[in-house]
Order: sequence, then C-alpha cells, then structure tokens
Amino acid sequence: MADEPTILRKDQLEISLINEKKLIKEGTIKDDNPLDLSEPFQELCNACRQGDLVVCQEKITEGVNVNARDPYDYTPLILASLCGHYETAQLLLESGALCERDTFQGERCLYNALNDRIRNLLLEYDYSKSTDPLQPLAAHITSLLTRESPVTADIVVTASEESLHLHKFILAARSPYFKAKLAAAPESATWKLPSTTPPEAFGAAVKYLYLGEAPRDLRSGPGTGFTESETFAGVDKISKHLEIPSLLDSILDSGDRRRARQRRNDEISKGRDQMETWFQENVIGNKIVVETLKVNDIKWSRTNPIFADVVLRADELPEEEENIASNGASAEGPKSTLFPCHRAMLLRSEFFQTMFSSTFREAYVKDQLTTIDVDCSPEVLEIILTFLYTERADFPLEIAVDVLFAADMLFIEKLKTKAAVVISTLGSGGMSQAEAARTRGTTDEEDIDIYSIVRAAWLTRVQRLEEFAARYLAYRLEAHIDTPEFAELIQESASRIKARQETDSIEMLDDIRFYLGERFRLRFDEAGLDEMMEETVQPEDVDSDLDPDGQPGDVAQLTEDVEALKLSKETAAPQSQQPQRNVPEIRALDGALVVDEFSEDAMNYEILLEKLDDLLERLNLEA
Repeated sequence: MADEPTILRKDQLEISLINEKKLIKEGTIKDDNPLDLSEPFQELCNACRQGDLVVCQEKITEGVNVNARDPYDYTPLILASLCGHYETAQLLLESGALCERDTFQGERCLYNALNDRIRNLLLEYDYSKSTDPLQPLAAHITSLLTRESPVTADIVVTASEESLHLHKFILAARSPYFKAKLAAAPESATWKLPSTTPPEAFGAAVKYLYLGEAPRDLRSGPGTGFTESETFAGVDKISKHLEIPSLLDSILDSGDRRRARQRRNDEISKGRDQMETWFQENVIGNKIVVETLKVNDIKWSRTNPIFADVVLRADELPEEEENIASNGASAEGPKSTLFPCHRAMLLRSEFFQTMFSSTFREAYVKDQLTTIDVDCSPEVLEIILTFLYTERADFPLEIAVDVLFAADMLFIEKLKTKAAVVISTLGSGGMSQAEAARTRGTTDEEDIDIYSIVRAAWLTRVQRLEEFAARYLAYRLEAHIDTPEFAELIQESASRIKARQETDSIEMLDDIRFYLGERFRLRFDEAGLDEMMEETVQPEDVDSDLDPDGQPGDVAQLTEDVEALKLSKETAAPQSQQPQRNVPEIRALDGALVVDEFSEDAMNYEILLEKLDDLLERLNLEA
C-alpha cells in the first residue's frame, strides 16, 4: 500500500506524456522541449550533469536552447536537479528553463529532484518566472499606452473617431506599413487610418503592436455601429493594412489556455527580435564617436529619421585613454560616444524615470536634443541600452563589475543580478573542490580580482556576490590568508558594523569559516572519511548534527571529525608493518610530513583555523 501513491504518480506522468505527444503531433500545441542532437546542446547537458557553471553559462550565452531534450528525453534542468546541482538548476531557471507542474517534463523534473532543497527551488519558479523572461520588457512597452507622465508619445494615430498617442519608433519596428510610411515622412505628427475600421479592431491592433495580450473577445459596445462579425472582419482588414498577419491568429488562440500561452510567448519573442533589429540598425547604427573636445559641436534635431528624443553620452575612461596612447593614437585626444535614444525605453531605469519626470533641464523638450552624460564607458553604456531595448544582457567577465556599478547607479536591478551571475559563474565560482585544489596557489587561479568583487558587492548591496566571494576565498584560503589584502578585507568587514562591540561577529569571516568547513567536509566525504570513522569511532561519537541533505554542521563538529580521523590514524597498524610503496611525500601547509591525504586535510584545516585566529589577534579583533 505504501507504494500506491508512487505508482499512481508514474501512471499520471505516462498519461500526461501520451496526451502531450498527441496534441503536439496534431499541431494543437507546440513542443516546448524539442529534440536537440547538436554538439553544443550535448555540451550543455554534460555540464549540467557535472554541475559545471562556467560551461553552462557559456552555452546559455551562445544561445543554446535550455528547454531542449536529449535522445533520452532529459532536459538540462532535469539533469541538474537529478544530479543534485543546486546552483546549476538555479542558473537554468534564471535563464528561462521550464518547470511547469502540469506538463510531463515539469512533473518529471520535480519528481526526480535529488533533494528537497532543489525541489523547493523548482516550486518557487512558477510559470511567470520560468517561462516568460521577456515579460518585463513586454509589460513596459504595453504600459506606454497608458503612461501619462512623462510624455513620450510623438504621433497621434486615428481610426474612425478614436485617436491614440503612440510612438513612431515602436510602430516602425513592429509594422512594415508604418516603417515605410514614416521613413518617407519622419516629421509626421498625425496619421489617419481608414475610417471604416471598427474601434475594437483598431484597439486590438495597437495593443498587439505594443506587445499587449490579445483580447478574449471583440464584442462591440453599444452605439459603435459594428457587429461582432464586422469587428472580426475589421481585425483581418487592419492586420493586412498594417502588415501584421498574426494579429487575428493571436485573438483566435486566446480561448485555449495553453495555445494562448504559447502564442503569446511566440509573439513577445518575435516582438523583441523586431525591437532588437530596429535598435541595432538605428540606435547603435547611428552612434557617433567624436573627440571629447568637439562633442558639443554635435547637434541632433528633434525631427531626426530615427525619432530619437534624447542623446546619451559616454566618455572613454582614463585606462582606455592610456591603452589608446600606448597604441600610438594619442594625438587625436580622448573620445566620446553619443547614442541617439528614446525616453520611452530609458524609463525602464528608475534613474531616468525620475530625471524625465522632474523639473531638471533634461526633462524639457527642445528643438535640439538634450545630451545626458552617463558615468561609464561607451562599451558599458551600449550593454545597458541593449538591455533596456531588448532585455538581452550578454557581456564578458572582464567588464562585469563595470556593468554592475552602472546598473546600480541607474537602478536597473535585473541587470545587476545578471552581472552578479556572470561574475559568480564565470569567475571560477563554479569550480568543484577538486578543481579549486588543482589551481590553488597557481597563476591560473586568479582570473578575477576577488577583493574588488567583495567591495563591489558591499557598495552595490548584492548578497549573492558577497556569498560567492566568501566561498571563493574559503576554497583558496591558503593563497590569501597571509596576504595584507586579506587582512585589510577582514578589517573592513569588521568596520562595516556600526558601533561594533568586541563580541560582535564579522560577517565576511563568519562566511569564510562556514565555507571552509564545507570545503573540508566535502573533501572528507569524497575520500571516504565516514566509512573510516564507522570502523574506528563508537556510534555515540558519530556526527549527528547533519541535516537530511548532508549539509555541513558547525565548525566545532567538523573539528571533532578531524580529531576522530587523527585517532584512527594513531591506532592504525605501525607503518613498518605495512607494505612499502614508492609514493611521493605529502606535506601539510606548515611543511610537516604526513602519511596520506587524510592527514594532510586534517592538519590543513586546523592550520587555517589557527591562522584565522592569529589574524584576528593581530588586528585586535574578536569574533
């Protein structure tokens, strides 16, 4: 009887799969998890099995479909959750991986999760989070139809007796009809569509262009003079007129929940691609690079062909100027880059929203476009604009900290999170314990300035980065513990607590101690310490403080494990009685010769803890 719920659940999954495949074969619904036999997808799947965050991030950035499946019907998310890689599953979910409970793959992912921690993570990512990463962009563009302040509309479009204040750049990006008409007459402030167009059809078309949800019905209100069939005919007519053929299909599919959802996802994705194409061709394509001394000579008229209403300026940073000078181009002087932009999209940043809603000069509309200085490099500003217009944010580790600071300055929280993900996944943060050990103390290890990362995390208030930095330092502590930079970091962490008392904890130090315990406990587990202790330690002495998932206990408990390990070594058979083998010498951090890796880890753990205590004593701190 105890197995009945499990059997029933499996039966439900099989029925769900059969029904889903039938609907996909009929063309009623689209396959959310298409078969992918490509090499990049296989590399992503292997990375998910191993928990390799770096490769996962690289493949996601390359555009590999995180929702595809391999020949065994495994998706990357199923593999990550099945193998117990929490951070990998989190990265996949943040990148749009599906985990919806009423689908076969979603149920399978939840059913096969290795532990409750991963299962709870999957449950936290409901449909709105996991399947619609473009929703924030769509919601913002839709909100422009009803936003009253600040005013960003630049054209009034009229159909029948209904008029709407719209944006030329959105109309041009989304409708080939408007693109051609506005290219011929960019100064147009009004546009009139055929008067025979029913108001509901006109409203549906405009909402579609602004990435809004399709209406459930098109019933005309009293006094409009149009029947429902005439309204549908009007939708068909205006869709052909504006060259947006999928308008009617999006309305017809709105009655079926799953088909409507898939249709909306497709339409938002298509809309984003259209916005991105228009952005690259017009905003990025019309950026101007000019000597900083001549930047005020550049003037943009309000009646420009890309309908820009503000210009953003970014100057080369001093280090960039030095690089240019070293290449023999210093005679030209420092450069500035000007980007023609649209206030309507800049409003996604709270910084610009406040600026344009204020009484500052930047809020006023003039014949010549206002130029606004942004305190970041041109490269970073282009990344920010790309995100605001398209929701895309792909950038290398080398400038991730600069993006983090710029996003913090402009109050773009989602971009801050993306920068933190890039730093923590590509900055050796996803290394396994063994990988960290292989690179520890070598030149290959320091691919990031971890101290700058910590201070950036403090300044931008990103908890994820603080935790990443603490784990990074703990797993490589022997390379940092004796450096003045590390001592200065601990001193700074202590000083961050206002009115600190002698007995107050030091947050960074506490985190490092926690991850240090995790590091050595995982090392002991991998090396079979538990089996050895079961043979040499009484049952009542065995660690009983671990949680069900096997998470590390406190430092005191780990110390007891180390002592038990040492006891087991002391009571082992004398070395002279053991077979002699040609093995390399193993030495602990203090240079002492040890018999094997077990003893090395035990001694290194104690040495590192003692070094932390000595550091606190030197700094005259208690924690």
